[in-house]
Amino acid sequence: MKTMKIEGNYCRLEIGSILEGGFQAYLKTFENQKIVILVDENTHDYCLEYLITSFPELERAEIMLLPCGEENKVMEVCFQVWQAFTEYHVERKDLVINLGGGVVTDMGGFIASIYKRGLTFIHVPTSLLGMVDAAIGGKNGIDLDGYKNQLGTITQPACVFIDSGFLGTLPAEEIFNGYAEMLKHALIGDVALWEEIRHIKSEEELIQQEVIVKAIRVKTNIIEQDPLEGGLRKKLNFGHTVGHALESYFFQSTPISHGHAVALGMIAESYISMKRNQLPKEAYKEIESTIIRSFPMIELQAEDVSQVISLMYQDKKNEAGQIRSCLLEGIGTCLYDQEVKEEEIGESLFHLTLLFNL
Repeated sequence: MKTMKIEGNYCRLEIGSILEGGFQAYLKTFENQKIVILVDENTHDYCLEYLITSFPELERAEIMLLPCGEENKVMEVCFQVWQAFTEYHVERKDLVINLGGGVVTDMGGFIASIYKRGLTFIHVPTSLLGMVDAAIGGKNGIDLDGYKNQLGTITQPACVFIDSGFLGTLPAEEIFNGYAEMLKHALIGDVALWEEIRHIKSEEELIQQEVIVKAIRVKTNIIEQDPLEGGLRKKLNFGHTVGHALESYFFQSTPISHGHAVALGMIAESYISMKRNQLPKEAYKEIESTIIRSFPMIELQAEDVSQVISLMYQDKKNEAGQIRSCLLEGIGTCLYDQEVKEEEIGESLFHLTLLFNL
């Protein structure tokens, strides 16, 4: 599939081989400016050399290494990078390239958008989750005291260059991490995409460019209508009220990936939708069986459930002390700003344990 562009008022993406698109021409516009590439240990080892050897413009770039993992998506690391920017005399018209998965694009975008009130930055996502979700839409952020993305900005990257060739460096677990977000996009806004991807059995099927583009378009269409998350964009948080709380809760003991947590969150929030008679039971069962095929279930005790619920009171979607979530009316149709009660959440979490014990 040839290189294609998605260009709107807020989302500017190029999808296809980075060697054949406009990446090199874009770099040439910074020939008189500094270029900084932010990487983590993984992209330093598996992706950076390919990028630098392919584009001579990057031979002079300053490489800054971020520690891997969600546990390092914190202010202390940002301070270290800002200090390095100062020592390197980074200026506002210089370019920052964030080369990595969701953690790198989240944190790199935050770092660039804050420093000197905003540097130009682009994303080159190297994970499926980054390509279909994290690198798109301008949400940049870091964690605070174990709570997900409590500090952040909404600042759009100048462009996102998406090359599925990078996915060949990833293990199957990381591919399915992104699959969760693709399922989410389908459930909130694309019935045809849901039918296409719910039967997928291998990572090779997931990394086809045509499928990636369809998942991306669900998100970009929403962002173009609501770039600052005043309303409609909140749909993209389906599965994340419960998911973020589970991710934070298990972080200190047996960490689960973001995609795994969101998958569990989608079952829980779909279950609440069904119990409210908003989502038909048949649709719920279809969602449940699809997710169970690709993601392991978890076991929660009563004390676990109460602590997970307490974490939800820090969710960014909440209003007036009420836990707010996204709920489904059907596959492809989602409501946002829905108040959910502790009793409903608790029942949905205990249902996850029932699924674990099947």
